[in-house]
Order: sequence, then C-alpha cells, then structure tokens
Amino acid sequence: MNKYDVVVIGAGAGGLNTAFEAIGLGKKVALIEKNAPGGECTWSGCIPSKALINIADEIHTAQKYGTVNIDGKEILNKVRELVHTAHQAEAVEVLQEVGIDYIKGYAKFKDTNTLDVEGKEVKGDKIFISTGTSALVPPIKGLDRVNYLTNENIFLLKDLPKSMIVLGGGPIGVELAQAFNRLGVSVKIVEMAETLLVREEKEMALNIQKTLDKEGIEVFTSAKGVEVKEEESGVNLIIDKDGNTSVIKAEKILLALGRKPNLEGFNLEKVGVKYNKKGIQVDDYFETNIPNIYAVGDVVGPYLFSHMGAVQAKQAVKNAFTQTKETVDYSNTSWCTFTHPELARTGMTEEEARAQFGNNIQVFTHKYRDVDRAVVDQKTQGMAKVICDEQGYILGASILGERACEMLGELQIVKSFNIPFYKLQEVIHPYPSYSEILLTMSNDAYDNRK
Repeated sequence: MNKYDVVVIGAGAGGLNTAFEAIGLGKKVALIEKNAPGGECTWSGCIPSKALINIADEIHTAQKYGTVNIDGKEILNKVRELVHTAHQAEAVEVLQEVGIDYIKGYAKFKDTNTLDVEGKEVKGDKIFISTGTSALVPPIKGLDRVNYLTNENIFLLKDLPKSMIVLGGGPIGVELAQAFNRLGVSVKIVEMAETLLVREEKEMALNIQKTLDKEGIEVFTSAKGVEVKEEESGVNLIIDKDGNTSVIKAEKILLALGRKPNLEGFNLEKVGVKYNKKGIQVDDYFETNIPNIYAVGDVVGPYLFSHMGAVQAKQAVKNAFTQTKETVDYSNTSWCTFTHPELARTGMTEEEARAQFGNNIQVFTHKYRDVDRAVVDQKTQGMAKVICDEQGYILGASILGERACEMLGELQIVKSFNIPFYKLQEVIHPYPSYSEILLTMSNDAYDNRK
C-alpha cells in the first residue's frame, strides 16, 4: 500500500492546482486520473475551443480581402496540435519532476482514507475530489439513436460537417456555433430561453444574437427539441416553439445544454459523502461532511470555470493544512464568452443590482464607437457598462467588444480590492488603446462621486 499526505482524484484544473499547491507545502502527493492530465479544459473545453475560435476569426477577417480556401481537415488537425502543445505544461513528466506521483486509473473509495485504483490500494491522510463534469444529455426522444456531438468529441472530427444544429444558446453553444459557421458550416441554434446568453446583460446578449443572424446563423429562441430522427443525410430535429412544431435538418447535432457533475463510480455512497444533482456538497472551506475529504472544481460549483477550480484548490489546501480558514468571495467571479465581439462579465448585471438595491445604484456606460482605437481598428461594435453602489464601489461590470476579456482584468482589480471605481481615472492609460473606454467611465464616476 502507498501512503500519502494528499491524494487527489482527477487531474483537471481543480485537481492539478490542488496537487501543485500541496507539493508547495512540502506534502507527499498522489494524483489519480484515468486519462492524460489536463481534464476537460485542456482536451475538450477551453483550449481546443479557443484554438478553433482563433482560426475562425483569422479566416473571417481574411475573407474581407479575398477568397479563402478552407481545409477542414487541416484546421481540425491544427486545433489538436495546439492542444498537445498546451498540454506540455501539465504532462506527466512535469508532474513527476516536481514530486507528484501520477497514478493512471479509476479511483474508488474503500474507506474514508483508502482508494482502490484498479486493484492497487492508495491511502491518503486527506483526499481531494476533483472529478469535473460531463455534457448534459437531455431526454429527447430518439436522441440515443443518433451519433450526437458534445464538446467531448467534436474536436475529434476528421473533417468539418456541411451543417450543424446546436442545441443550447449558452456560452459553449454560441461560441462554437459562430466559429463553425465562420469556417463554412451552416449552423442553426435552438434555445429554450427568449434570448441567447440569458445570464448576461440583455442588451449585450441581443447584440451578439444580431451578429450571429447577420453572419447567417439561424437562431430559434423560445424553442425546444422534442424528437430527433436520423436520416441518411444527417438528422432531423423536431422543435416546439410556442406550441407549434417544425422540423430543422443538419448533418450533425451538437449538445450544448449544460453540464452534470461526475459522481458515479467512485463509491461516494460507501463512505457517506453527501452530494446532490448539482454536485458534491462542501462547507465554506471545501470540506465535505466526511472529515479530511475535500472537493473542488466543477464537481462542486457553483461556477464551472477552470480559473474558479484553481482558486478553490488553492483555498482548500490552505484550509486543510494551515490554521487559516479562508473562503472564496464568489461576488468577484469573472468570466468571458469568446464570441466576436467578446463578452466579459464580473459581478452583477444592472437588473440584478436593481433587484437588490433598487435605484440606489450608479450606472456608467460608454460605446466602442466613441473610442479612437476602436475607430481606427474598425472595431466599433460594442459597449461597456459598470454598475456601482452609491459610494462608487463596483457591484458589477460587463464589456462587449474587442479585447473585452483582457480589459476586464483591470476592473477585477478595482472590484476585488474594494477600490472606488472613480479612482481609476487617476491611473495614466496609454493612448490610443481600448482601455480608454474604462478611463472615460471612471471620469464620469469621478464627476458623479458623493
């Protein structure tokens, strides 16, 4: 039997960061993973999707100046090549160099301190569960009889399909829909809500929706799939919209309807770890109801982001091995939707802020069309919005436009360190830059301070 201070189940963002953090504290660490290290983000999420999006953006831009020949096989091979390049930073050899014992296999609990990894016993004083999530497969009639796509297999395609139905209008669905459409795939999106990206600022979500429509993507909102039928040429999806049914057709169907936690097969019930349909239940310090068993990352939530898994891992290890007991302030969570234009968000929307604070808020907006750098770059689509309380502290912010995801970091610093937004106007910003949009709003906040 091998005995460790820390045993981590799952080598995605949460698991890897847990292992590295524990090694940094001088602990003996084992990391158990049934596949190669990296998890969903590296192999079927953040990395391949952004590689595909970037290639699609470059082709879309080039098409303004002439005809571009698109080789689907070459593009998908390039995406996989970039994934393997990114993976090198978390390869088994890298883990072993820093002292992490990487154990390949499927872990099952034998007792609260012992795991069975395909016949091999591994014991840990503290066990961290970071098993992630999988694509949610809805109970649509006939779906189980077709070869549907998810983020877990779409990047394994040998060539681009001619057409695709995307079920789900959240970030994953919208990002991939636009990217594939820009690569010449005819795309249709089906979304149950009234708009795409329903969690975001409505005006910004509608702006993206109009962009997709302009680029030739058919969007069916307030609609749901009720039956799938496979044909020789592809799939037929029967959709229900306001009580009326119709049929849409495509070569492939992609499921982008959310995620479900990976909970089965680990014998959680045997040791009594509590969980529900949202994931493993933990306290504010990421410990489960069973002492010395912790959980972090997507399998915990509430936000399914790689960067959130990393933050949770760091805090969980500190809480497990030091006297410090720290929690994560989820009000400072940020995320980006990598459409074109990009949509970046931290904290509340204006609607959420008004629901909590009424009219006791300040809202500052600025359009990209009024930013000189955006004008000369011909990237004038978009806007930014910052919502502050009466004292000028940021409650939330959203940026729609070129380099939105990079600029959000500046607002994150102001918000996370509890600095009044109007203080940003004291910082010298380079000209011409997109950050002028933040400087202008902070000047407005300075003039409006109380």
